[in-house]
Amino acid sequence: MSLEAILRVGKKGEIYTTRDIREAVGIRPGGRVRALVKGSRLIIEPIPSVEDLIKRKVVKISPDEAERISEELQREKCLRLSYY
Repeated sequence: MSLEAILRVGKKGEIYTTRDIREAVGIRPGGRVRALVKGSRLIIEPIPSVEDLIKRKVVKISPDEAERISEELQREKCLRLSYY
């Protein structure tokens, strides 16, 4: 998606974005953004909140696969503990 807008700069240098731009990139009130300067360009990227990161699906596995992985990790932990 491509989106372009002319933004207003306030008296203290604040940059005011439009709702369309904020929604397109996921900038929310109270959120945080990262500003990067490359040459004469300013790049502003949203920093996802912990809640946003938790909501993302990292992997998709079945309950049986999760159980198998859990048992395997428990066996490895027991082996490491018995080694010391």
